[in-house]
Amino acid sequence: MAKIAGLTYVDEGEGPVALFLHGVGTSSHLWRHVIAELRGERRCVAPDLPVHGGSDLREDLSLPALADAIEEFCAELGLGPVDLVANDTGGAVAQQLAVRHPARLRTLTLTNCDVHDDTPPPAFRPTVELAERGELAGLVGVVLDQPELLSATAYGQSYERIGDPAAVVEAYLRPILGKPGGGEAFERLLTSIDAKDMIAIEPALTLLAVPALVVWGTGDVFFETRWARWLRDTIPGVRKVVEIEGGRLFFPEERAAELVPHLRAFWESERATAAGSVSARGRG
Repeated sequence: MAKIAGLTYVDEGEGPVALFLHGVGTSSHLWRHVIAELRGERRCVAPDLPVHGGSDLREDLSLPALADAIEEFCAELGLGPVDLVANDTGGAVAQQLAVRHPARLRTLTLTNCDVHDDTPPPAFRPTVELAERGELAGLVGVVLDQPELLSATAYGQSYERIGDPAAVVEAYLRPILGKPGGGEAFERLLTSIDAKDMIAIEPALTLLAVPALVVWGTGDVFFETRWARWLRDTIPGVRKVVEIEGGRLFFPEERAAELVPHLRAFWESERATAAGSVSARGRG
């Protein structure tokens, strides 16, 4: 892991840059199987959002601020236009980034994520309410020592099957609580995610021409499939909606082998389209 602009990140492979964003309570580790498939053909960059992994804490943890943090990260790393792939809260950050810094994106792929006023989704509200009362960090601390309890939390609803709860705890939760003030910052992050920031960008999304793909797990209790259709009907750049039958929120981790072919096909199609446009202009 390296670190720049206060964010730790994975950087593997060579080729056009694919940038991967995770959501709350996970980290770049979520994308490890996707990256393993793609690093032979892409430069795969996956930062840990503020508070997560080894990344620093920040004062402003609103969605627009998180998008600006990712833009700063990309600029510091010297990345050109990227193929952005996002999940969960990372998808909300990606939408913010797309409207605030559209030149940063070559393409956009959204998997199950916060959309419009489904931010946070109703099924996640009990967790947010714990954070609002300052009780979430203490409960997460209990799970660190008793990982078998993980299945009774939102993680249990996000995976089809948690094969190794201890490994999930070590990958995602301990790095958050292991840093001074991490638990409190995590609570502040959850309470900073506000639907008003997503509703505010709807007009800009209706003008977003960046080529986009939507890949949605149909078994997600947090983000219903209707939100994939909302994205299709709102963002003019959306080329296709793909459904992953029975996939839950974290299907990019559990079922990476089903996501990767859609990424490859989408990127190749857009590359061919872009090459054809350049050729046509040359003939003109």
